[in-house]
Amino acid sequence: MGTKGIEILGGNVKEILALLEKAFADEWLAYYQYWLGAKVAKGPMREGVMAELIQHATDELRHAGMVGDRIIQLGGTPALSPKIWYDLTNCGYDAPEDPYVRSLLEQNIKGEQCAISVYKKMLDVTKDKDFVTYNMALQILQDEVEHEEDLQAIVEDIDMMVSREMKK
Repeated sequence: MGTKGIEILGGNVKEILALLEKAFADEWLAYYQYWLGAKVAKGPMREGVMAELIQHATDELRHAGMVGDRIIQLGGTPALSPKIWYDLTNCGYDAPEDPYVRSLLEQNIKGEQCAISVYKKMLDVTKDKDFVTYNMALQILQDEVEHEEDLQAIVEDIDMMVSREMKK
């Protein structure tokens, strides 16, 4: 990162890098959780759920790239081994052991809610200090909020469908 760019961050670079490194781990784990969930999904609306999970996986991979680039710009090094992700993660990883679509959706809603908290904190720390990281976090937060809404809407649709089937 350029001298002036670092100067405007003040002494905050280490704190921002720590937040970014954790978010980087979260994004990679979220990518894999979505991707694998799409592969194993079973149940009502399976095709639609799979498509949504793949789309979200693609977004999480893009987020990992954005966060990784920012870490490098700030003079850091993204986690070089997936083993490190578990030590760094804020949000963890829920293996898709139950392939039922509603279970997968609930796992990913939990992950999105955690991600929303992570990026909200990043916004709070970088506001009026690191405009580049702030804008990146805002873009990602917008995606994560949309993901949560998308997943919750599918859960509502599944619940409505199951409820109607039970009434028959």
